[in-house]
Amino acid sequence: MSLPTVSESQIANATGSDSGKLHLLNLTFADLQQWLVDHDEPKFRAKQIFHWVYQKRTREFDRMSDLAKGLRSKLAEHFDIYRSHESSLQTSRDGTDKLLVGLADGGQVECVLLRDGNRRSICVSSQVGCAMGCVFCASGLDGVDRNLTQGEIVEQMLRLQDRLVDGERLSHIVMMGMGEPLANLDKVLGSLQIASSADGLGISPRRITISTVGLPPAIDRLANNGMPYNLAVSLHAPNEELRSQLVPVNKKIGINAVLEAADRYFAANGRRLTFEYVLLGGINDQPEHAKQLVHLLSKRNVLLNVIPYNPVEGLPYETPTKQSIARFRKTLETGGINVKFRQRKGDEIDAACGQLRRNREKLNAGG
Repeated sequence: MSLPTVSESQIANATGSDSGKLHLLNLTFADLQQWLVDHDEPKFRAKQIFHWVYQKRTREFDRMSDLAKGLRSKLAEHFDIYRSHESSLQTSRDGTDKLLVGLADGGQVECVLLRDGNRRSICVSSQVGCAMGCVFCASGLDGVDRNLTQGEIVEQMLRLQDRLVDGERLSHIVMMGMGEPLANLDKVLGSLQIASSADGLGISPRRITISTVGLPPAIDRLANNGMPYNLAVSLHAPNEELRSQLVPVNKKIGINAVLEAADRYFAANGRRLTFEYVLLGGINDQPEHAKQLVHLLSKRNVLLNVIPYNPVEGLPYETPTKQSIARFRKTLETGGINVKFRQRKGDEIDAACGQLRRNREKLNAGG
């Protein structure tokens, strides 16, 4: 039985390009096979094309030397491999690279390469801006413009992978850049299918983390997807009143609903949950907050990842003192919480998510 024809509008699923071409990175392996069949080419060529794009990171069809010239011409006629451009790059002393990527429609997103021992992790955006409204985050200060396409997400991964030098290998992917990944779940899952595929980037799903403020229906969809991705829930507060102040979407959801959805995710795939907690000086870093966290999390198989705040220009929040961090940590550990305090990286390169984009836009506007 022949496969159904994949329409070019279905395959493109992206913002337009002046070239009128499709974005190759929007295609799954099966999509590309079907396109080849529809254009009178053997579908086994899909594996060769994927190898050139994802393993060899080739950006030009002419360089795909094991493809016939006719097929290379046909691909070049119909597809762009890359659609974006690199607007800005900042590199910190600790080896962190932060890239501002300009999109075909003029939007901009950030993505980051982090070096930590032998680990090479990338942090990738899923939306232009963010609608969740976390009050301390630069990403959402101007709201959300749109979701990214699968290809735009994958292209960030490839651009960051290009930053690796000989002897380095991409090991982990984190969907924790600009935007709420679960608000763009279909495109995020499509991009991660490419990332985890042996024909794509070949990253184990167990080394891929999806971060969310906690959208229960989408968490349940993710659980039913069946892939053992790590789930990181951005908690940021241990009680309803404070969380609703810091994460306004909580007013419509509630902490208990978020925790129950996270529990269901754990039950579905057995992967230990991570809860993210940005520590804000004088706001959520008091001993009573740590005790409330112990009450919420002590009976759950979780890692609490505490992140001291990176200040954002124009926002009134501060990094907690060393004393408050130490006190907070002691209370959690005494309460039996498995806790990790994340080392702040890239402080001198607009490290807070959305900060590089915002500062660049202000500069371009003459502000």
